[in-house]
Amino acid sequence: MGITVNGIDELKKLAGSDLGASEWIEVTQERIDTFADATGDHQWIHVDPEKAAEGPFGAPIAHGYLTLSLFIPLFTELLDVEGVSTKVNYGLNKVRFPSPVKVGSKIRLVGTLASVEDVPGGVQITVDGTIEIEGAPKPAAVLRSLSRFYA
Repeated sequence: MGITVNGIDELKKLAGSDLGASEWIEVTQERIDTFADATGDHQWIHVDPEKAAEGPFGAPIAHGYLTLSLFIPLFTELLDVEGVSTKVNYGLNKVRFPSPVKVGSKIRLVGTLASVEDVPGGVQITVDGTIEIEGAPKPAAVLRSLSRFYA
């Protein structure tokens, strides 16, 4: 586990801090297929291994939004905020997908707590995150995430 803080005051002290890296997780065909079923996005480049092998990436690739959805479970390895009543995702300021995630690849999150700002009843944090692909020169995703923590 990464960093654990107790309450908003301790969280504020981390503003600007490097949060480190999560563990690597494998993006399997089963995970891709499950995401396709959940979203109704069954494009062949994701769910048809034989056709995708002949496609531009030589293998099935994860949906960009699947990669993005893994931000939260990966982020919880970096920072745990205890002593608050509610934690919510507030949004994203910027997301880019520089490199596709081929089936069987391993990804992890590297994050920085860019800022902690007061909002009514709590704080809003901004996290600069990079979802890396093991052994790849470019990341799978680069994003700026906003979350709110209420006392």
